[in-house]
Amino acid sequence: MTMKIPLRDVTLEGNLLIPPGAKGVVIFAHGSGSSRLSPRNQFVAEHLRESDLGTLLVDLLAPEEDVVEERFNIGLLALRLQGITDWVRKQTEALETRGMKIGYFGASTGAAAALIAAAGDPKISAVVSRGGRPDLAGAVLPRVKAPTLLIVGGEDTPVIEMNREAFDLLGCVKDLVIVPGATHLFEEAGALEQVARHAELWFVKCLT
Repeated sequence: MTMKIPLRDVTLEGNLLIPPGAKGVVIFAHGSGSSRLSPRNQFVAEHLRESDLGTLLVDLLAPEEDVVEERFNIGLLALRLQGITDWVRKQTEALETRGMKIGYFGASTGAAAALIAAAGDPKISAVVSRGGRPDLAGAVLPRVKAPTLLIVGGEDTPVIEMNREAFDLLGCVKDLVIVPGATHLFEEAGALEQVARHAELWFVKCLT
């Protein structure tokens, strides 16, 4: 279901699916140059729904804002994610998600936005990063309280180091998973399936 999400300064679009009996909702924050239609994020979202989790894949920028400078405006992306989260909470009765826990799935720069948003919202129950840039969350990392899973490809050497450094700064329940043989986009056979499985286990544990 495509939803119009009105925020203070912009209206964004998101694809929301809540399976019957859903136990929680995962909001996806995509990376630079991608969108809510990302086939990789859609693949992960489908797996989460099979485990009775709702998913909201959303664009954090309006089409006219989608330029390189804004794609890396992590502060703006985090504010947008917080606004979307507030919108989800206000819609709980209509969407039959009252009382459900909320988690974030972030890819690339979207992971930094997710961590910053989570640091400012103690009600966020989990964060998963896929090939993310958690280092871009900088000084807020020690303030993240939501259990956080970092997933990185085994062949994505620079990003592995960035994730290890960010991992050390996180003071929450945390884990770092390196998928053997996978590059940054997890395009290798079976790699994305491993991402989906790790994310599924993390969210089911934290959101239920």
